[in-house]
Amino acid sequence: MINTFYLPGRVCSTAAIRKIAQKASEKYTLICLKPDIEWVYLGQERMIQVLEMTGATMVYADHFQKITDEQSRITTIEAPVIDYQAGALRDDFDFGAVLLWNTAKLKALVAQMDTGYEYAGLYDLRLRAERLEHIPEYLYYEVETDTRKSGEKLFDYVDPRNRAVQIEMEACVTAHLKRIGAYLAPGEYQPLPEAGEFPVTASVIIPCKNRARTIADAIHSALSQKVRAPYSFNVIVVDDNSTDGTAEILNDLKALHDPKDLIVIAQDKTWHAIGGNWNVAIHDPRCGKYAIQLDSDDTYFDETTVQKFIDAFESGLYGMVIGTYQLTNMAGEILPPGVIDHREWTDENGRNNALRINGLGAPRGFYVPLLRTINYPTTKYGEDYAVGLRISRDWQIGRIYDVLYNCRRWEDNSDANCDIVAMNRNNWYKDRLRTWELLARIKNKE
Repeated sequence: MINTFYLPGRVCSTAAIRKIAQKASEKYTLICLKPDIEWVYLGQERMIQVLEMTGATMVYADHFQKITDEQSRITTIEAPVIDYQAGALRDDFDFGAVLLWNTAKLKALVAQMDTGYEYAGLYDLRLRAERLEHIPEYLYYEVETDTRKSGEKLFDYVDPRNRAVQIEMEACVTAHLKRIGAYLAPGEYQPLPEAGEFPVTASVIIPCKNRARTIADAIHSALSQKVRAPYSFNVIVVDDNSTDGTAEILNDLKALHDPKDLIVIAQDKTWHAIGGNWNVAIHDPRCGKYAIQLDSDDTYFDETTVQKFIDAFESGLYGMVIGTYQLTNMAGEILPPGVIDHREWTDENGRNNALRINGLGAPRGFYVPLLRTINYPTTKYGEDYAVGLRISRDWQIGRIYDVLYNCRRWEDNSDANCDIVAMNRNNWYKDRLRTWELLARIKNKE
C-alpha cells in the first residue's frame, strides 16, 4: 500500500524525484528525509487516513526529535511544525522528515516538471502541489543531528558555501511566481512621493527596550558619524518603557549632547514593539528625509555609514536602500559566516526572490515620505521584512555592498536561542506576510 523512499535532506535533484515517481507503484508514496524513522503506534495509518479525508497531495506531521548530547545522552523533545500556506515559499520550510504523498498526484506533478535541477528537485515538486496538509499530531520520531542554536542556523541561507544551491532555488521560485501570476518584471516602478521640507537630511533611528549593556555603544556609534556639507543628520532613540537602567543612561547621554543632535522619545505604556517604535520616530517632525536603522545592540562599521546611505539615496530614485553587515561578538571579533551582503539580490529579480528568503539584509535606510504612507506593523518580529516586501512591490530598492554595520551576536539577541515554538511562531508570521504580499501581487496583475 506504501512505497517508501529515502532522500538525504530537502536539497536534491530533479532526477532523484523522477526516479521515485517512476518506481512508485503503490497508492501512497512515503519520502523520508532522514534515516532511522520510528513510528508511534498506528502513525502511518493516521497519515493515510488524513490524506484520504482531505484529498491532499501530501501530508506531514508533528513529531519527536531525539537529540544526543556530548556525553552521549539522548533527549527526546516535541517538534511541532506549522501549517503550510501560499506564502510558505522559503526553500527551508520545515515539514519534518516524513512526507506522505498521494502517488497518482505525485506522478502528475513530476510529469509537469520541465527543468532539471541539481538541488531544487523537491522544492520544485512541493511548489507545484495543490494542497499540503499539516497533521498537528505527534506521529513519529526522528534523529536530529543539527544541534546548533537558532542564532547559529539563522544565516545558513546567505552562507557563500551555499551559493550554487541558492541560485537554483531562486530560479525555481521565479518560475513558480510566473506560473501563478505573481511575477514582477524588472523596471516597473511607481513614482516616489514628493519630499517637502525636512529639518535634517537623515535620522539614525534606534528603538530600544532594556538595553543598558549596549545602548551607549549604539548611540556613540551613531553620533560619531561624519557627513559632508550641505548634508546633516540627527539621532532619534525611542525607549519603550525600559526597566533595567536604560532610561537613566539615555538621560545622562541627553545631558551631554545638543538636543537637536540626540532626540530621546519615551513611549507611553501601550503596546508598541519595534514596529510601533519606528512609527513614532518616522512621524516625529524632527525626523529627517532618510531614516537609517541602528539596532540598540549593534554599531556602525565606521564613521562613513550615514554618508554612504545619503549618497545612495541621492544617486537614485530609491524607496529603500539596504547595506551590508558583518557578524561579530561583543568584542568585535568576526563570527562565521562573516560578511552578509545578500548578493542574491539583483535589480532584475530581487523583488521576486524576496518572497523566498526570510530577510532582505541590513542595515536598512528608508525614504521617509514613502515610509510614512506605508508604516511599520506593530510587532516585534518581522516588521522590517514586512516593510521591505511592500516597498519591493512598487518601488526600487538600492544596495550598498560595502560593510556598513556590525551585527553583534550575544545571548540577549531576540533570535539567539529560540525554542521550537518561538521559531515556529516567527516563521509562521513571515510566511503570512509572504501570503499577503503574494495575494497583492496577483491582484495587481488582474
